[in-house]
Amino acid sequence: MLPQDVADDATEAPAAAVADAPDSVVADGAAPARLYGEPLLKLPADLYIPPDALEIFLDAFEGPLDLLLYLIRRQNFNILDIPMAQVTLQYLQYVEQIRLSNLELAAEYLLMAAMLIEIKSRMLLPQRPHDIELEPEDPRAELVRRLLEYEQIKLAAYDLNAVPQLDRDFVSTQVFIEQSLVPVWPHVNALDLQEAWRGLLKRATLKQHHRISREELSVREHMTAILRRLQSQRFVEFADLFDADGGVPVIVVNFVAMLELAKETLIEITQAEPFAPIYVRLAYSPA
Repeated sequence: MLPQDVADDATEAPAAAVADAPDSVVADGAAPARLYGEPLLKLPADLYIPPDALEIFLDAFEGPLDLLLYLIRRQNFNILDIPMAQVTLQYLQYVEQIRLSNLELAAEYLLMAAMLIEIKSRMLLPQRPHDIELEPEDPRAELVRRLLEYEQIKLAAYDLNAVPQLDRDFVSTQVFIEQSLVPVWPHVNALDLQEAWRGLLKRATLKQHHRISREELSVREHMTAILRRLQSQRFVEFADLFDADGGVPVIVVNFVAMLELAKETLIEITQAEPFAPIYVRLAYSPA
């Protein structure tokens, strides 16, 4: 903020400059001001501009800590080793300027000024003899802590201010839809879904298709397989010649092959007594 005398000079400068304007400017039709859209070529003789009509704010501070942090950062002082003499002098100069214009605002700044003077006086006091061996406490420690916390909060406030805000960076739109056009969907619970799923499974089982595939089985191949097995063994039990894992079609073809071999007298099917095991062997042929 400029001092009050500088602000007063700034307010009186435009009126004096316009009053002392050369007649050539007025003659050329260049009006120094406009009133209700009409050019004002000559200022009234009784025009009075009050001293408080124009105030120029170069820097706006949020409080004493903000001003103190600004003075430290502007001159690149180490915040952990603040030169109290220079900072206090600059701070008091600013407080003296705002005290002339706004006494209520200066009260808060005067409290910080008293704190700075107290810290400076404590630094100038000599140490007592019994405190020489102990590590002295820096009187600026509390002030440094408050400044660092304030700076962190201020940076966080800048980051939050950069976030888009409603009614500042964007606006929300509202669309009104007629109630009759809004579809009303019925409420569906878990039991309804379960019943619907069961109905689908029931319909799927009713529409199943049984497919019959045709398998090519050769009676001649099974006849050859039976003869090869009987050549290595003298007697083979009837049930051992059938492979149950092959399924019914394989068993049927194998049985037909055995009947064909018996018909052509290539094998013999014998049984010792009723209900005794049935054996199969190659037919005896004289040399």
